[in-house]
Amino acid sequence: MKLSVNGAEVLVATGGRDFDKSLPAVVFLHGAGFDRSTWALHTRWFGHHGFGVLAPDLPGHGRSPGPSLGSIAEMADWTAALLDAAEATKAHLIGHSMGSLISLETAARHPDKVSALSLIGTAATMTVGPDLLKAAEANSQDANDMVSIWGLGFNAEFGGSLAPGLWMHGGAQAVLKRCEPGVLFRDLSACNAYANALQAAASVKVPTTLILGERDMMTPVKAGKALAAAIPHAKTVVVPGAGHMIMAERPDELLAALRN
Repeated sequence: MKLSVNGAEVLVATGGRDFDKSLPAVVFLHGAGFDRSTWALHTRWFGHHGFGVLAPDLPGHGRSPGPSLGSIAEMADWTAALLDAAEATKAHLIGHSMGSLISLETAARHPDKVSALSLIGTAATMTVGPDLLKAAEANSQDANDMVSIWGLGFNAEFGGSLAPGLWMHGGAQAVLKRCEPGVLFRDLSACNAYANALQAAASVKVPTTLILGERDMMTPVKAGKALAAAIPHAKTVVVPGAGHMIMAERPDELLAALRN
């Protein structure tokens, strides 16, 4: 469906069912350079099991026009505005990578709008290497290669996708190639600059689960657990063998963690 958020049109996936504001709301927030297609499998499960699903293309991503936002704080305020536009009072925020930082910051800035958090592939700091930033700023294919190679765990090199014939690296790169020039760079820069995670974590009052990939090279388990320690009563799930892109690598294990 389409919503108007802060005066701009936004495309939002709803899991194959019309969004029903009377149901418990779940909002899925994608990572840097990606879009709503990240959540194709998981939105459908929630959409068909009694939840109102919102999986937006963030501004400047996928089929949401306009410039992308420049900071995690701006994205958090935008997420609160999305909930207002959908007339959802509170939502369980599920975010991957950059989306996990947006979810965390939204809970800190707009606590009345958040009922629970699921933070996937996350850490208190998401430092981006200078080579990746430089490639992203130049809109080089090298940036897409680095994200897909570092983002997928070792086991992804041997296939193993539940979707027959799916090439995980190719799938990730196909989405990244759809980015308008400058979008991936601005996303990565926002992650690199974000320094409020521990302060935001300490203010979280809702049930929180961190879902981490055992073989994650971008946000290693140790870094994720350090963030979990700063969130009161947070629960941590480590997915065996998974890298950073847990949604593609271990979709069933991720769904089980989200359901619990």
